[in-house]
Formats: sequence, C-alpha cells, structure tokens
Amino acid sequence: MGKVNNVNVQAMRDFAGRIEKDPAVAKKLKEVTGRWVFEDGEPQFSGAVDYPKGKLTIETDFAPFMGGEGLRPDPVSYCMYGFASCFAGTFAAVAAAEGVELKELEVVLENEVDLSRPMGVADRPITQGLKATLRIKADAAAEKLQEIQRLAEERCPGVYCITNPIPFTSRLEI
Repeated sequence: MGKVNNVNVQAMRDFAGRIEKDPAVAKKLKEVTGRWVFEDGEPQFSGAVDYPKGKLTIETDFAPFMGGEGLRPDPVSYCMYGFASCFAGTFAAVAAAEGVELKELEVVLENEVDLSRPMGVADRPITQGLKATLRIKADAAAEKLQEIQRLAEERCPGVYCITNPIPFTSRLEI
C-alpha cells in the first residue's frame, strides 16, 4: 500500500512490526537547543530543530505587552501549532490506516490564556484547556470519522502530553 492522505501507510506498518519485535525501537530522543538573543530589534529566542532531512532555525518573540516586540510568533503559539499539527497528523494517519481517504482536514485549536501568573500578578491557572475543532470532508460515515477521532485522541502524542502529568526538571549550569 502506498500513500493515503499523504501518509506512507506501509512505512507505519513496517515500523509497528519492528516495535512488536523490539520495543526499544519505539523510543526516540527529541532534543531542541535554543538561545536567548540579547540584540535589540531581533527576535528574543532562536533555536535549531533537527529533522531527518535537515535542520530549521525557529525564532520566537513575545508580544509587546509581554516585553517583546512581536517580531515572531510567541512560545504559546508555537506550542499550539505543534499540538494542532500532531493531532492532525495522527488523525490523517489513523484514517489512512483505516482506509479512509480524506478530502479535507483542518484543525482549529483554541486556548484562552490568563497571563496573570506569568506576570506575577496572581496565582490563577494559565489556561482552562485546549479546544480542537476538526473540519473534515471525506466519503465516510460520520460514525467511522468519530471512531477515527477517538483513536486519534487516544494515540496522539500531543494529546497525551496535555492530558497526563509529565515530569519536568531543570538544571542550572554556571
């Protein structure tokens, strides 16, 4: 089987087969290194992100009311973009594996942010959660698309990251 929904289904099946034989194959280390930029008039943060066929430099800047100049997307926007692309990719992959060809797939992700805590003004929760709306066009029954949605929610790494506590540590090197 070739690509369905721009997803290489055979590659996914082959990888799943390798994981079944050796669970260690499933573990991948992800690492991002970034640096704060001190030069006035430049985006505040820059980091390199590696991928199998290259490397991309991504820049971030806070909005002016947060002390930046608004020269690039803020960190929360990148986080939401990452989540939206992860959820869309998981949905497309599940649909492909289920033999459902999508004609359109759009994800709208909403997140109301309360910046009281980051600004040191109050101890309120930063967010009440994310809301994703999937806009789908496909020649498949609504029940089938709802099952794909359920499986995407169950399998998506992004959904896992926001619905399960993930241990965090930081270390200061001086």
